[in-house]
Amino acid sequence: FIVHGPPAPLVAPLGSSVVLPCYVDELLLMEDLEVEWRRTDSETLVHLYQDGESRPEAQQQDYHDRANFFTDQIQHGNFSLCLDNLTAEDEGRYTCRVYSQQDSGETVVQIKDVDRLLVSSSDESISASVGEDVTLNCSVDSHITPEHIEEVSWRKTDKDKDILVLLYQNNKSLSDSSDERYRDRVEFFTAEIPKGNFSLRLKSVRTEDKGVYMCLVFAGGLSANATAELERLGFSVSSIMVLLLCISASGSALLLCCLIYSRSPTKGIYITGKYSYQL
Repeated sequence: FIVHGPPAPLVAPLGSSVVLPCYVDELLLMEDLEVEWRRTDSETLVHLYQDGESRPEAQQQDYHDRANFFTDQIQHGNFSLCLDNLTAEDEGRYTCRVYSQQDSGETVVQIKDVDRLLVSSSDESISASVGEDVTLNCSVDSHITPEHIEEVSWRKTDKDKDILVLLYQNNKSLSDSSDERYRDRVEFFTAEIPKGNFSLRLKSVRTEDKGVYMCLVFAGGLSANATAELERLGFSVSSIMVLLLCISASGSALLLCCLIYSRSPTKGIYITGKYSYQL
């Protein structure tokens, strides 16, 4: 019998699930049927079907709970394997070997490219007024679930500085690790994290917050980053109004002092010849 595989190498995103096709055109006797999937390069056992059932206890640990047969399809000659939570290390060639009472056959399936970790931000710089809240955007490829993201950190990187703004690690935000200049002023949008949104909210913006911020992501043994720039910090309308009122109040006070001084009696000493007179 002939064992069939896909016509071309497989391409799938990091963290997704991919089906490795392996099937025969004719029905085989289930008695003594054995199917094994192995990494072609290392002969690592990915999964085994034997004695009428799958044998997860025989799998190499890296594939435990990640590689599964479609067990209800095996009797129809479908020996395909579903590989979940794809990692960069899963790239390579896989051999599907089928043994029956009559004969044996095999096919090779290649996972050629696992899409690399993609992190994106806004292309435009951000303008804000002192005292306002701003959002610095950072999105991670939606195929990667939060539990597979090892770490996300926001850092201020301009002027040869590397200041930790906020850290996400072990599926939680570690606000205590933030630099004291940002502590209690930064946070993630927690409800958006399952969607891959790791944008940062920076509250009560200060003039010294101006600069470049990096969102650095580690997942599946890979890393990627995106940057956001906060520039053109100005003053809000309310701040300007308060400043004008202060200036106005200061001017009024100065004018009042001048008026009071100009209306007060003037005393002086006049010297004429050898005598002086006090008025």
